[in-house]
Amino acid sequence: MPRFIRAYDNHNEPIINANDDFLPRTYFNIVRLKKGESHYTCVAGYETCWVLTHGRCNIEVDGKLFENVGNRDSIWENQRSDSVYAPAGAKINVTCVSDDVVIFVAGGRCDEYHEPYRITPEEVKPVEVGSVETHSRRVINHILGAKDEGRTGNLLVSELYADPGCWAGYPPHKHGNDIPTAEGVWQETGFEEVYHFHYNPENGFGAQFDYTPGDEVSPHVWHMRSGDTFLISKGYHPGVTSPGHAAYIFTILVGHTQHSLVQNFEPQYAYLGKQLPGVQDMVALFTGDKK
Repeated sequence: MPRFIRAYDNHNEPIINANDDFLPRTYFNIVRLKKGESHYTCVAGYETCWVLTHGRCNIEVDGKLFENVGNRDSIWENQRSDSVYAPAGAKINVTCVSDDVVIFVAGGRCDEYHEPYRITPEEVKPVEVGSVETHSRRVINHILGAKDEGRTGNLLVSELYADPGCWAGYPPHKHGNDIPTAEGVWQETGFEEVYHFHYNPENGFGAQFDYTPGDEVSPHVWHMRSGDTFLISKGYHPGVTSPGHAAYIFTILVGHTQHSLVQNFEPQYAYLGKQLPGVQDMVALFTGDKK
């Protein structure tokens, strides 16, 4: 069963720390600074991606300076972020250069060193999935994805925008284990996952499901609000936002052994993967067209 974390002020301390008991491969922090304030961190054994959601800052990674990072006043005004990738164990110092700044920090366990780099808004890869007519439209902006294989470990980072009243994580799918087939392809690759939610307007809400194969008749359902965080280790996990409320989901995925995410759609709903627009495009962006 996934763990649910209700919204709270984390005071720049990790919401999911390194070597977490539930998701041992995953790290998540929210850093909030005022102009001139700095934040220093070094997460041993974990690569990180610093995603600017509000404001601008300078980010120094192992002595390499990325200046004036940030391109939006809120997640709703510009859907493609400005971000910086930092290798595992890097010494990172962030200094706010605007009135204030909010940064979502995604991390994944990594044993290799990769050079730090900036991911500009132009380099973010979007994919539109579903449709308004099928109540499934969302746009997924891939910050770290298949395009970054070889430049990172097994960390994938994206921002999902769901239209009011629409489903996401749909058709229901899971990615809890590495499951190869006899033909030498992957039926499923194991990934831990974290969702961090916000709604527009901010008082909006949605529902997040979770169930394991054979437990479809009694799924677990959570009432999600802005600032809530949801941790997934296995199982199917579709979700929906309420009518009148658009949803934003900051998504962290960390592979057990693979960089390519292969989603295993629930068999009784797998046909929807071909019926709903954009699903195959989404699959391709997560896998790099690897089957």
